[in-house]
Amino acid sequence: LLDKTQWETPHQFNPNHFLDAEGNFVKREAFLPFSTGRRNCIGESLAKMELFVFFVGLLQTFTFQPQPGVSESDLDLTVPQTTFTLRPQPQATCAVVR
Repeated sequence: LLDKTQWETPHQFNPNHFLDAEGNFVKREAFLPFSTGRRNCIGESLAKMELFVFFVGLLQTFTFQPQPGVSESDLDLTVPQTTFTLRPQPQATCAVVR
Protein backbone atom coordinates (compact mmCIF):
# COMPACT_ATOMS: atom_id res chain seq x y z
CA LEU A 1 0.00 0.00 0.00
CA LEU A 2 3.00 2.31 0.20
CA ASP A 3 4.28 1.79 -3.36
CA LYS A 4 4.28 5.15 -5.15
CA THR A 5 4.10 3.45 -8.55
CA GLN A 6 0.77 1.77 -7.67
CA TRP A 7 -1.07 4.32 -5.53
CA GLU A 8 -1.74 8.02 -6.09
CA THR A 9 -1.39 8.97 -2.42
CA PRO A 10 0.43 6.12 -0.64
CA HIS A 11 1.02 7.97 2.65
CA GLN A 12 -2.56 9.15 3.17
CA PHE A 13 -5.75 7.29 3.94
CA ASN A 14 -7.60 7.38 0.62
CA PRO A 15 -10.58 5.04 0.03
CA ASN A 16 -10.75 6.37 -3.55
CA HIS A 17 -7.88 4.03 -4.40
CA PHE A 18 -10.53 1.30 -4.62
CA LEU A 19 -13.27 3.25 -6.43
CA ASP A 20 -13.74 4.03 -10.10
CA ALA A 21 -15.06 7.34 -11.49
CA GLU A 22 -18.67 6.26 -10.80
CA GLY A 23 -17.97 5.28 -7.18
CA ASN A 24 -18.04 1.51 -7.77
CA PHE A 25 -15.58 -0.84 -6.05
CA VAL A 26 -12.57 -1.82 -8.14
CA LYS A 27 -10.26 -4.69 -7.15
CA ARG A 28 -6.66 -3.52 -7.57
CA GLU A 29 -3.96 -5.98 -8.59
CA ALA A 30 -1.47 -4.28 -6.25
CA PHE A 31 -3.55 -5.04 -3.13
CA LEU A 32 -3.10 -8.62 -1.87
CA PRO A 33 -4.00 -8.71 1.86
CA PHE A 34 -4.19 -12.53 1.97
CA SER A 35 -1.41 -13.37 -0.52
CA THR A 36 -2.04 -15.36 -3.67
CA GLY A 37 -1.27 -18.65 -5.31
CA ARG A 38 -0.42 -21.87 -3.58
CA ARG A 39 0.32 -20.30 -0.22
CA ASN A 40 -2.71 -18.05 0.08
CA CYS A 41 -4.56 -17.74 3.36
CA ILE A 42 -6.97 -20.63 3.92
CA GLY A 43 -9.14 -18.47 6.20
CA GLU A 44 -9.56 -15.54 3.80
CA SER A 45 -13.29 -16.01 3.21
CA LEU A 46 -13.99 -16.48 6.94
CA ALA A 47 -11.90 -13.42 7.84
CA LYS A 48 -13.72 -11.27 5.28
CA MET A 49 -17.14 -12.42 6.51
CA GLU A 50 -16.20 -11.80 10.16
CA LEU A 51 -14.87 -8.32 9.42
CA PHE A 52 -17.99 -7.49 7.43
CA VAL A 53 -20.35 -8.63 10.20
CA PHE A 54 -18.30 -6.81 12.85
CA PHE A 55 -18.13 -3.45 11.06
CA VAL A 56 -21.72 -3.56 9.81
CA GLY A 57 -22.83 -4.14 13.39
CA LEU A 58 -20.86 -1.09 14.52
CA LEU A 59 -22.11 1.11 11.68
CA GLN A 60 -25.74 0.07 12.23
CA THR A 61 -25.54 0.82 15.94
CA PHE A 62 -23.37 3.94 16.09
CA THR A 63 -22.63 7.16 14.24
CA PHE A 64 -18.91 7.94 14.44
CA GLN A 65 -17.75 11.54 14.66
CA PRO A 66 -14.75 13.50 16.00
CA GLN A 67 -14.70 14.56 19.62
CA PRO A 68 -16.54 17.79 20.50
CA GLY A 69 -14.43 20.78 19.52
CA VAL A 70 -12.48 18.86 16.85
CA SER A 71 -13.36 19.21 13.17
CA GLU A 72 -12.82 16.52 10.56
CA SER A 73 -10.07 18.60 8.94
CA ASP A 74 -8.12 18.54 12.25
CA LEU A 75 -7.82 14.73 12.22
CA ASP A 76 -4.41 13.32 11.32
CA LEU A 77 -5.01 10.52 8.79
CA THR A 78 -1.43 10.24 7.51
CA VAL A 79 0.22 6.83 7.47
CA PRO A 80 2.78 6.43 10.28
CA GLN A 81 6.43 5.64 9.55
CA THR A 82 6.79 2.10 8.25
CA THR A 83 8.50 -0.32 10.61
CA PHE A 84 8.40 -4.11 10.75
CA THR A 85 4.66 -3.84 11.31
CA LEU A 86 2.41 -0.94 10.40
CA ARG A 87 0.73 0.23 13.60
CA PRO A 88 -2.31 2.49 13.41
CA GLN A 89 -2.17 5.81 15.21
CA PRO A 90 -4.58 6.25 18.10
CA GLN A 91 -7.61 8.36 17.19
CA ALA A 92 -10.06 9.89 19.62
CA THR A 93 -13.60 9.53 18.34
CA CYS A 94 -17.11 9.56 19.67
CA ALA A 95 -19.52 6.75 18.95
CA VAL A 96 -23.06 8.10 19.26
CA VAL A 97 -25.86 5.55 19.50
CA ARG A 98 -28.30 5.94 16.62
